[in-house]
Amino acid sequence: MRQIYAIGETVYDLIFRDEKLIAAKAGGSMLNSAVSLGRLQLPVHFISEFANDNIGKIIRDFLFKNNVSDDFVYRYNDGKTALSLAFLNETSDADFTFYKLFPRKRLNISLPEIQADDIVLFGSFFSLTSQIRTQLMEIIHYAAAQGAIIIYDPNFRKAHLHQLNELKEYILENISLSHLVRGSDEDFYNIFACSDIDNAYKEVVKCGCTNLIYTANKKGVFLRTDDIMNHFDVNKIKPLSTIGAGDNFNAGIIFSLYEQNISLSQLGNLESEKWNRIIEKGIDFGTHVCLTYDNYISKDFAGKHL
Repeated sequence: MRQIYAIGETVYDLIFRDEKLIAAKAGGSMLNSAVSLGRLQLPVHFISEFANDNIGKIIRDFLFKNNVSDDFVYRYNDGKTALSLAFLNETSDADFTFYKLFPRKRLNISLPEIQADDIVLFGSFFSLTSQIRTQLMEIIHYAAAQGAIIIYDPNFRKAHLHQLNELKEYILENISLSHLVRGSDEDFYNIFACSDIDNAYKEVVKCGCTNLIYTANKKGVFLRTDDIMNHFDVNKIKPLSTIGAGDNFNAGIIFSLYEQNISLSQLGNLESEKWNRIIEKGIDFGTHVCLTYDNYISKDFAGKHL
């Protein structure tokens, strides 16, 4: 059976609106994707790190209850599980403040036995962190050698712009190792100063990846491959929270790849009809999450896709 691996940070999200705490839940971009996939009964492994503290126990129990394997989560004692304070504005976008206390030794885990056509999702600031870069690259290079499908979401926000010069080399390397990049218009503007899909695709192709899904909020979703140029409209909604939108778009992509049994060899010359199903599933998942304060698809929503 094909396996799915999501590699990223773990945080505990405290979500505020109008200076009031409205929700508290396990978070982190790849964790959000993993939980949605676990709720869909897919074989998903979360690769991350968090502490053996009270918050860490809450998160571990939550992963277990949502069918997410934590076999490759590093649990440390000399530090604290990271906290994320998310302040929602009038358009339900979040401004984040993070509190982190990591140990000296990071991501001290065994190498997962990734096989051909398994799916590996990685990205966000975790993929640019120098303290775990060696371990991360060992996993990604191994996955590539085994013939897994590698998906990268840069999720690079304005708060890290002052570090772009030192981090851009890592971003370019991440793209070069990926078979599919899914990023937002904000990501590509922050990284490459690109404000449209055409220029964003040129930058991705320069790195060696030829499949790009570019999400542009109300402007819709754009797909570029060697052979396909397509645009997809999105429904007009009034979101409660956009925190998990991109993460669950990624979950929708992976669910559709899995559901359609698309292999790495097929991904390179996939026909439009199958790409359309992939994008539509991503839009469906991302839209659903925006209408809740959750970071993941609901169990009821997942049940409709089983």
